[in-house]
Amino acid sequence: MDEIRGDETRDDARAGASDGDETRDDARAGASDGDGIRGVAAGTAAVPLSVLDLVTVGQGRTATQALRTSVDIAKLTESRGFHRFWVAEHHSMPGVASSSPAVILAHIAAHTERIRLGSGGVMLPNHAPLVIAEQFGTLEAMAPGRVDLGLGRAPGTDGATAAALRRSDRLNEGADDFPQQLMELIRFLDDDFPDGHPYGRIHAVPGPVQATAAGGVQSAHRPPVWLLGSSGFSARLAGTLGLPFAFAHHFSAQNTIPALDLYRESFRPSAVLDAPYALIGVSALAADDEREARRQVLTGALSMVRLRTGRPGLIPSPEEAEAYDFSPMEREFVDGWLSNVVHGTADEVRSGLDDLAKRTGADELMITANAHGGDARLRSYDLIADAYGLPAAS
Repeated sequence: MDEIRGDETRDDARAGASDGDETRDDARAGASDGDGIRGVAAGTAAVPLSVLDLVTVGQGRTATQALRTSVDIAKLTESRGFHRFWVAEHHSMPGVASSSPAVILAHIAAHTERIRLGSGGVMLPNHAPLVIAEQFGTLEAMAPGRVDLGLGRAPGTDGATAAALRRSDRLNEGADDFPQQLMELIRFLDDDFPDGHPYGRIHAVPGPVQATAAGGVQSAHRPPVWLLGSSGFSARLAGTLGLPFAFAHHFSAQNTIPALDLYRESFRPSAVLDAPYALIGVSALAADDEREARRQVLTGALSMVRLRTGRPGLIPSPEEAEAYDFSPMEREFVDGWLSNVVHGTADEVRSGLDDLAKRTGADELMITANAHGGDARLRSYDLIADAYGLPAAS
């Protein structure tokens, strides 16, 4: 997880840029007018509503079924007027099949037409920046003008798995190098390394270099870069660079307001944004009655208990979760976890989401509905859309 570092300054946050005085050009991480970043609220929602999907795999189900459910959710939420659909990178977790966001997003792109697609996020220290620039340049070519590149500096897994991914056990060094990796990635996306740079003759393809080739024509779009975080490091960095910021409220609620305040205080206008833009990830599930909502979210709570105690597995069924004998310590954890999950009837969830948006001042809410089965998740998004008067499914 990111850590809030009290001794950081704006200059510290920009460590790793090739020149100490770089500002506007290095912060360039999307269309020059910010197109594709700011969403528009639909229906009676105060802010745009979006989706974070983990491609969860329940007991008795396969990864193939989980991926089909993700397609169904993307199609449903697109038709109901949700703004974007993001996929998060995780590894070595049997109940989460989203280890390859770029592959999943390509599949989702083939089944959707309008909803923005992106990573929430790619864990950059796990990858070479050039590889990510190529992957998301390819996605942009597949779905022009609707791809987001959200980046995090956490591994998205345990230390041993991160070491296997990176072929190195120097994990802290990878996190500390995040600002430099970010700048390198942005340079590849913009194809604008300065003269004399070792990578000056290397190009991410698909990308801007194709427009400079004889007879070349290149899309005016490229994926806007978002920074993700669960505390203060990325909040400060995003603000300093004038980038949009996404905060993981769904598993770090106590840090939400301090991190958003830090982002806004640190914000400097850039070629990307002239004012801060922050979304928060929110765990929320609506059902036809309060008891059913409780049954469904308890499956995610039990899954988190097992993950936090080194026993990751498939998402348990509601029946198993109800019958599970929680220890006092586990019960305390579950109660705390569920206190940050907005759940209940559609009206109760709408009220909870509205309150959260008001308390945090978030510009967008990104909802993740974690439950054992796809039907419960699909029903939840439908009910939430109904509660806000979003367009009827086409």
